[in-house]
Amino acid sequence: MRSFWLAASFLLPFFFLLHGCLVTLVSAQTAKPSPWKTLTGNAPMVIANGGFSGLFPGSSSDAFLFSLIAGSPDTTLLCDVRLTEDSVGVCLQNLMLDNCTSIATIYPQKKRNYLVNGVPTAGWFSVDFTMKDLAQVTLTQGIYSRSEKFDFSMYPILAVEDVHKQVNPKSIWLNVQHDIFYTQHNLSMRNYIISISKSVIVNYISSPEVNFLKSIFARFQNSKTKLVFRFLNEDVTEPSTNLTYSALLKNLTFIKTFASGILIPKHYIWPITSDIYLESHTSVVMDAHKEGLEIYAADFANDVAIAYNYSYDPLAEILSFVDNGEFAVDGVVTDFPVTPSEAVGCYSHLHNSSIDHGKPFIVSHNGSSGDYPGCTDLAYKKAVDDGADIIDCPIQVTQEGTLICMSSINLMYGTNVIGSPFGSSTSTISELQSTPGIFTFNLTWDEIQKNLKPSMLNPEIAYNKMVRNPRYQYAGNFMKLSDFLSFAKGKALSGILISIENAAFLAERLGISITDGVIIALNEAGYNNQTAIEVIIQSTDSSVLVKMKQQTKFKLMYKIGESVRDALPSSIADIKKFADSVAVSKQSIYPDSRDFIINQTNIVNTFQKAGLPVYVYFLQNEYVSQAWDFFSDPYVEINSFVQGTLVDGIITDFPESARRYKRNSCRNLGKSMPSYMQPVQVGGLKQLIVAQAQPPALAPMPVLEDADVLEPPLPPVRQGTAPTPPGQGNASAPSTQPSFGQAKNPISSVIISMIMLLCSFLLI
Repeated sequence: MRSFWLAASFLLPFFFLLHGCLVTLVSAQTAKPSPWKTLTGNAPMVIANGGFSGLFPGSSSDAFLFSLIAGSPDTTLLCDVRLTEDSVGVCLQNLMLDNCTSIATIYPQKKRNYLVNGVPTAGWFSVDFTMKDLAQVTLTQGIYSRSEKFDFSMYPILAVEDVHKQVNPKSIWLNVQHDIFYTQHNLSMRNYIISISKSVIVNYISSPEVNFLKSIFARFQNSKTKLVFRFLNEDVTEPSTNLTYSALLKNLTFIKTFASGILIPKHYIWPITSDIYLESHTSVVMDAHKEGLEIYAADFANDVAIAYNYSYDPLAEILSFVDNGEFAVDGVVTDFPVTPSEAVGCYSHLHNSSIDHGKPFIVSHNGSSGDYPGCTDLAYKKAVDDGADIIDCPIQVTQEGTLICMSSINLMYGTNVIGSPFGSSTSTISELQSTPGIFTFNLTWDEIQKNLKPSMLNPEIAYNKMVRNPRYQYAGNFMKLSDFLSFAKGKALSGILISIENAAFLAERLGISITDGVIIALNEAGYNNQTAIEVIIQSTDSSVLVKMKQQTKFKLMYKIGESVRDALPSSIADIKKFADSVAVSKQSIYPDSRDFIINQTNIVNTFQKAGLPVYVYFLQNEYVSQAWDFFSDPYVEINSFVQGTLVDGIITDFPESARRYKRNSCRNLGKSMPSYMQPVQVGGLKQLIVAQAQPPALAPMPVLEDADVLEPPLPPVRQGTAPTPPGQGNASAPSTQPSFGQAKNPISSVIISMIMLLCSFLLI
């Protein structure tokens, strides 16, 4: 027995060793591979450039704190370190203090001219001021297109130690941009960095200067601090080696000798053409990973021009760097950390599974009109491909009575009619608009098809000439209603929306019953006896919906054309008599002043309690269309309407972004929902603005009353009238001269056809 235990004790270590090997083998076989194609397999880092500098003055206390509140709590805070005259390291966005502080006002006489990397540069520099001097200086927003409201908060300049003590982030990144400049002023950035690292845990140190990183390499070689070489633009010369950054990029093996990673402008990975479209991606990410280098991409901001391929969607841009199926950068440097936090935490590795037609319903606005000219075959095809639940057709009528899908009755919007043979043939019709126009009923369908092209509408063009997808400015084909109805059949849609306006004018002045025409077209296309695709008729005119309710079983949506803060119970009761749902403007839900949300109305809840689902219109991706509270991020805006106000549907120019929102992996997390996926705090930003900088008070919006809702019945179709011919000019109403043919009533045409058919049978 003793010999057995001796043998057992001798063999026991081998049993443990074998067990350990088996456990390791099983673990290796069962462990799921990381979905991330980063160097380490970890999720890409979110690196806040000066904190949330897209909103607050960069490197201010609120900018740093807000990064961790609105974004991921794991966000790394990047501080651009500048040295003062007394060798204090401060966080400032720009070498020239007049670009990011109030220093020019405080010390107007201390402007200097220095050589910075051999370039004469004029301004105010930190090397000419002690920390005590800078105590009188406050931080300002350095990008003038951003709100200046937070400049009035008088944020002090922070030393690196202040950021560590006041914010206490999990990770700090120090960027040293001009070591040679400080050396020329008898200041040692090397000594400062080594000194500060003894009292503050510095996780990353980056610099575009080779010799600086080499000088600190030995000090940090065995520490947890990572050194990162920062690349500037390709044609810029690195001062230590006298090589361009483009040349250095070809020798990553050399970079690996003194750095564990590289930080590059994002265009190094996805180059951009001169007309702002993406080229094919380069191999730089894969090349860096092959060398064992982590790679970080810089220059992300939600409020700057990005490639048109992204459709003004900053989250789509982030995803192309972190989740494209081929590679992933190890981190992104951004002025808006909420967006990469969303991208990494909730929008990566999503499966394009079958379309979920649940709430919120995605309704296109003129198709995917953010990508192609509205109401064209291309816009509708993309809307379907992008996952719209419902596609829309705003009905207009041509001279001979053909019903078409067109964004406006005025061809000057949505077509190139101005440059066509009909370009000078304007007229003013006061019932429609106060300015001259060229109207759909002035031209025949054949004239429109042969002479006009669709034209992209650019609702934000007044802001810095912001346009949509200019390569496709005149792309696509116009569609008749019958074409639209045929196209929608068999598609992965839950419904179609037909918008009818100006019905009274068309009936009374032109002798055209647009409501009858729509009913006939829907019936002829078989939509009256099927349930696969729901038909919704939308109008701002209650009389249209009343007639449609009397004659059809289609769903009816009342569009409230003005912004209202509430609705009287009696007006809601009136709406319920003819509508199944309502559409309200964004401003009706989140009123704003100077783009700061003031409050949230109760209008959504009011209508929903009355049994009326609520759709909000119109959502756009362009950041200038959104309140500051949404952080120039269309997903924050969508989420705030969906989670914050519980709207039933959204009407949008960009269905692709809305569909991606519906697919995000965080929607059903409940109490575990990360902070960056929470609805915005209503009026939260306004509360952070000091009294003297508050946006002006907002005049109370009206309450929807009975008189706003009730309309007289549609007038009978007037016989014997015709549209205003092009070139009549200043016609207050269409001419009765039938010079372009008799106006047709679609109902009358059908009745005549039936009579003729009956007669033919009787003659047989």
